[in-house]
Amino acid sequence: MTFDRFAIKRLAGLAALALTGLAGPVAVTLSHAQDYPSKPIRIVVPLPPGGSNDVLARLLGQKMSEAFGQPVIVDNKPGAAGNISTDFMAKSEGDGYTIAIAPNQTVAVNPVLYPKLPFDVLKDLQGISMLGRVPMVLVVSPGKVNASSVTELIAFAKANPDKLSYASAGSGSPQHMAAEVFKSMTSTRMAHIPYKGSVPALVDVLGGTVDVMFCPLNSALPHIRSGKLRALATTGTKRLELLPSVPTVAETVPNYESDIWIGMIASAKTPPAIINKLNAELRRSLALPDVREKLAEQGIYVESSSAAEFTRLIAADQKRWAAVIKSANIVPE
Repeated sequence: MTFDRFAIKRLAGLAALALTGLAGPVAVTLSHAQDYPSKPIRIVVPLPPGGSNDVLARLLGQKMSEAFGQPVIVDNKPGAAGNISTDFMAKSEGDGYTIAIAPNQTVAVNPVLYPKLPFDVLKDLQGISMLGRVPMVLVVSPGKVNASSVTELIAFAKANPDKLSYASAGSGSPQHMAAEVFKSMTSTRMAHIPYKGSVPALVDVLGGTVDVMFCPLNSALPHIRSGKLRALATTGTKRLELLPSVPTVAETVPNYESDIWIGMIASAKTPPAIINKLNAELRRSLALPDVREKLAEQGIYVESSSAAEFTRLIAADQKRWAAVIKSANIVPE
């Protein structure tokens, strides 16, 4: 079969139009990424001002603003154990101008603790980068609990089932999950006393109303140093520079680990080029000596990652906590 030169020109024209149509969205996406950011960026925080998540957002927001030449606004949206913030983020435009701080409770625990959330973290959101970890410390009220080590605490708990009580910031909170993992791995029983936040929980441990708490390092440290709390162990995989004489739980209970981690997320619709640009800036900021020093003062240990690595961590931890929640029969308050 043969074609005249006019037919060939018509076919060439149609092919060019088809290629232009396919290239259009790609070209637009690349253009947006090159221009990004051209307006203010909003960082949504799932908790009130003043805590570790807020400190991270404001410090990194300042560095991002300096690097990008655009304002970075921190927007605190607390409530519903962080679900309000995550829902807002899941429904945001995927343009990179709304991103969010994501502690493990909001993106790894809540999705398996609350069965009917109006969003799906693994479908609606994606990771930008890991930001850091906040170790927790297993502390006891010195005047009430006669235990100076994890071994002694386990022995007392086994000899007196449910006599010891432990405080948390509520069902599904990092303090609660750390204690449930501990109970499961040590075959012990302690009564859970949930509070609406870490502050009232810690107040009652200090006052001797509650016996035990897995407390974030930044909150516990002043009271450990003053002698108002006795530190038995830390929850990470290695000892902390700030508490070098305090062992890890894993030194007594092999493979135990239950730190709080915090990362940054974006809408799943956000173009990869913008995610990569944000990831590069976050990792640059986290490597700065002044940033690391300020975060260390807050008990936050810097840890960055690729976007893909953080997204995989979210999915893996959802599976991990789903097993804990099912085993301990944890239900939301």
